[in-house]
Amino acid sequence: MNGEAGPPALGNFIRRLPKTETHLHIEGALPYELLRTLDPGRFTGDPPFWAPDYRYETFEQFEGILLDHAILWFTSAERYHEAARVIFEGLLAQNVRYLETSFHLGIVEFTGIPGPEIIRAIKSAVPPGMVVRVFTGMLRRNYTEVMAPVIDELHTWEELDGIDLHGVEVWELEPWTPPVWKRLREAGKETKAHAGEFGGPENVREALDLLGVRRIQHGVRAAEDEDLLRRLADEGVVLDICPISNVKLRVVPGLDRHPIRTFLERGIRCTVSTDDPFSFGNRLEDEYLGLAREAGFDHHLLARVARNGFEAGTMPAELRRSCLAEIDALERAADEGR
Repeated sequence: MNGEAGPPALGNFIRRLPKTETHLHIEGALPYELLRTLDPGRFTGDPPFWAPDYRYETFEQFEGILLDHAILWFTSAERYHEAARVIFEGLLAQNVRYLETSFHLGIVEFTGIPGPEIIRAIKSAVPPGMVVRVFTGMLRRNYTEVMAPVIDELHTWEELDGIDLHGVEVWELEPWTPPVWKRLREAGKETKAHAGEFGGPENVREALDLLGVRRIQHGVRAAEDEDLLRRLADEGVVLDICPISNVKLRVVPGLDRHPIRTFLERGIRCTVSTDDPFSFGNRLEDEYLGLAREAGFDHHLLARVARNGFEAGTMPAELRRSCLAEIDALERAADEGR
């Protein structure tokens, strides 16, 4: 799914458009070239799962491949810094001005790296011209004897910007989870949850009602429930959608069948991000180009998606104003054929 596509004027519009990434797993964005520095003989060429027609058979297969590679690199705070530096440079080259990325909290137990050190390492790699918010994400079963004390202290991590619920959506939501989300929100942190990817519409309702989130990661299967669609629009809930991920994980059959257009037409605020580019071989520009080429998005819809990211993110007011003004100017210029 990489490469140029669509009318040249639209491709130029996408390149110039200020953008956000609001759904990016930092371990899932591991630059493949860093693995090549570890073992040039093993990591040669592009991996097979980057092929445009590649589809993962199961979510477990996807998780396994990603984990097998990520654990080779993410062994220290310094490695997080180096990966973040390369990731951020690539995003800045695509005119990404604002990023929300998450690291998996389980890495704290697996490697022994303290979470605050990971956050500082990531933030120390932020280049001029970009604002980055760092979240931590945890699984529904992460509240173990070892991890419970860590989770109970998350609200005290000053540099942590928010939390997210990762992993298998069909696992039952355990009683510890809502109080943690409430405590983090009361501490001024942003709260999110993955829902409505493999779990159905009821999974989205659970995130809204029990966790109190207004930022849903994916939310694609909300399209199956008319009442839920109305609620998402009425309550201003944001869906941070990753279209190419949804295709490669078989959540939807293709970009031409993706419900993101329906969501936007119904007044639901959607952003577009890459999710796990290590696993999908995608860049943010590929997401926009794919929506243009396969889902028929014109420059107005693409501008709306970009605008939604700046309206949803927790960025400085001046950055939001300037980027929205730039998007408006680009949209007017495209209308006038300039």
